[in-house]
Parts: sequence; C-alpha cells; structure tokens
Amino acid sequence: MNRKSSVLGVLVVLSVIGRPSITIAHDTWVQTATNVVRPEDVVHIDLCLGNHGNDHRDFKLASKLGSLEGASLDVVGPSGVRTDLLPEMVDLGYAPKEGFWSGRFIAAQQGLHCVAHTLDKLHRTTRGIKSGKAYFLVADSLDQAPDLNTMSEAIQVCAKPLGHPLEIVLETHPVLALSPGKEIVARLFFRGQPLADQKVSFVPRGATLAAELDPEFERTTDAQGRCRWTPKDGNLVLIVAHHSIPEAKGDGYDKISYSATLVLNVPQRCMCCE
Repeated sequence: MNRKSSVLGVLVVLSVIGRPSITIAHDTWVQTATNVVRPEDVVHIDLCLGNHGNDHRDFKLASKLGSLEGASLDVVGPSGVRTDLLPEMVDLGYAPKEGFWSGRFIAAQQGLHCVAHTLDKLHRTTRGIKSGKAYFLVADSLDQAPDLNTMSEAIQVCAKPLGHPLEIVLETHPVLALSPGKEIVARLFFRGQPLADQKVSFVPRGATLAAELDPEFERTTDAQGRCRWTPKDGNLVLIVAHHSIPEAKGDGYDKISYSATLVLNVPQRCMCCE
C-alpha cells in the first residue's frame, strides 16, 4: 500500500468513527399501506428508518433498525384497547441495512385506529428516545361521508397525547379532513406539556428541505405548542420534531436526544367532500 492510500484509509476510518449512531441521528416512523379499510381487511404497517434527523432534510429510507430490541409497536383501537404488533413484524430487507420492518393487522372494530411506536436505545453515552404515530380508519363504507358527530369524537380522541416523552398530537382528523388546501393543525408535547418555540417539519415524500428553517415546510410552535401547515398536493407527509437535553445524565449516558414523527396520507381529494 502506498502512502497516499494509507492516508486515505486513515481518513475513512476517522470519518466513520466520528459519525453518530443510526439509532441516535436517524428518525423512525410508522406508516400504513392504506388509511381506510373495511372490517376484516388486512392493514400492512411498516416501521421505517430515515435520515431527516441526520440533517439530510428529506423523507427517505436510510438503513434499517438492526433489531426490535427496545422498541414497541401497538395498534390502539377506538376503544383504547392496544394490540402488540411486534410479534407480527418481519424484516423485508435482504441485507442488514436495507429495507424495513412490516407487519399485518386485521381490522375488526370500526372507527379510527392509531399506530403507536416507541424506541429507547443507548449508543455510547447518548440515549435516543423516539416515538412515531400513524392513523387508519375502519369503516363499513369507503364511499359514504362520515357522520359529523363521529368525526368530532375521533378528533377529540386523537388530540389526546398517548404519553410519549416527545409527541406530536393532531387537532385535525388524521384521515377524513385531509386534502390539498386544507390546514393541518398539530401540537408538540414534551413530557405531557406543550413545547413552545420548537421547529416542526412537514416533509412531503420526494421533497428536500432547505437548510436551517425552510419557510415552505417548517413551522415554529407557539406558546401552546401549536403550529399549522397546509399541503399543496396529495402525498405522504412526514411530520417530525426533535428535542435534546445535553445535560441529562443517567446510567451509562450523559445526553438524551428525543424525536417524534407522525405520518399522514394526504389524498388528492378530501373524503368528506366525496
């Protein structure tokens, strides 16, 4: 090996050592193949890993969780009953860092369902605590407009935090009230309290955000932790927020990094207007 190759090899090793862990710097999220199904239909639920949290500013897959250790993944039904989906999850990638995890859920009860995910991992001296949510609706008819009282009740349910350390909570119906031109209202909570003056990103699939604060796709929360954003097109949208406590210390760690995600399937036309 010549001197040039040797120096290059040292630089590559140093760059790898200096990179943050995937489980710390990347975001996890959950998404469904469809957001409206009939009773007894199968809902495919995916657990993905991407690099928005690594300042890549997009909604793309980047590597994969090597295992589900430290993770939870539940489907929360309209009555509040939780179904543990971890035993159903299978690795859909051939290589260790390719693909994503996916599971099947058979929908029985009509109403709005929440897919809730958490992850707590320790890497070196940093503890990464992540959460993710997605929603789907189970209805007898996929064409009939919903009852307004039922829709209002569903909004009240999804507007209640699940108790994740850092959590994005919707004040807009996550299925029926979405379409281009309709405002999405979300709140950010940290340890059960509204988190003000924090950046929340709304990342449509295929978009790459500008550096720092992108005025088209990012908002800052108000005193009540609330922010608003309006999609221009039908698309999958990743809502994501981050928060860190550098001075936090515990058993084996001296810093905590939090992230929260929520994926919405925005249709080209609002279901309520069909």
